[in-house]
Amino acid sequence: MTELKNIKCFVLDMDGTFYLGNDLIDGSLEFLNMLEEKDIKFLFLTNNSSKNRKAYKEKLMKLGCQVEEENVFTSGEATTIYLKKKKEGAKIFLMGTPLLEEEFEQNGFKLIKDRSEKPDFVVLGFDTTLTYEKVWIACDLIRDGVEYIATHPDFNCPLEDNKCMPDAGAMIAMIEASTGKRPLIIGKPYQYIVDAITEKYHLNKEEIAIVGDRLYTDIKTGVTAGITSVLVMSGETTIEMYEASNIKANYVFPSIKELGEVIK
Repeated sequence: MTELKNIKCFVLDMDGTFYLGNDLIDGSLEFLNMLEEKDIKFLFLTNNSSKNRKAYKEKLMKLGCQVEEENVFTSGEATTIYLKKKKEGAKIFLMGTPLLEEEFEQNGFKLIKDRSEKPDFVVLGFDTTLTYEKVWIACDLIRDGVEYIATHPDFNCPLEDNKCMPDAGAMIAMIEASTGKRPLIIGKPYQYIVDAITEKYHLNKEEIAIVGDRLYTDIKTGVTAGITSVLVMSGETTIEMYEASNIKANYVFPSIKELGEVIK
């Protein structure tokens, strides 16, 4: 654990940490302004691979938060960084949205759309355009031994009014039911997403703190990746949930506002 005063980059969860639905959490903008004044880096980190950095920048700007695309990092981008190290320009059978397809193509990967040739990897993202044909092809390829990667493990994507939609984790479970195979998973709470951040932004793990409201994703990422973790109680986790959990954060604050006051 690194003392907060020595952290050089704060990796921020978004929903439940920086905003709730379409409203900024009190103190969020002041927190970013304080980091910029102190020349401390920050990144918004999301497991949601159905959107890219540009889409999240636009959402944040609508909330009044002026950020650059370089301040947003997704599990989709982390997956491209991981796969580039494995094989530059690889052929990918990708289950993902058009925005995720664009991310992969911009990083030099060749997307295989049908059974015409065998890819190097099968990649599963949060595919809101998923079809039976995609699932069928993916299952055949996975059974044939093609390496299988998933961007993140979330079972559900939260929506407003306490509703949700099936996320990549639900699709992982469906494919496992057919093939008996599970993917290597890049996103939170696995260390690969932090490895991608350290590589892209030239950081050491001792310089990073992850800030979030979920124990089993945000805080567990700190545990698995060996970085400082900060739990904020402004989202999903309650005091009762935290006391009952075996996942513990290095620091706990009511919200990002109080975290900022301590750093300041």
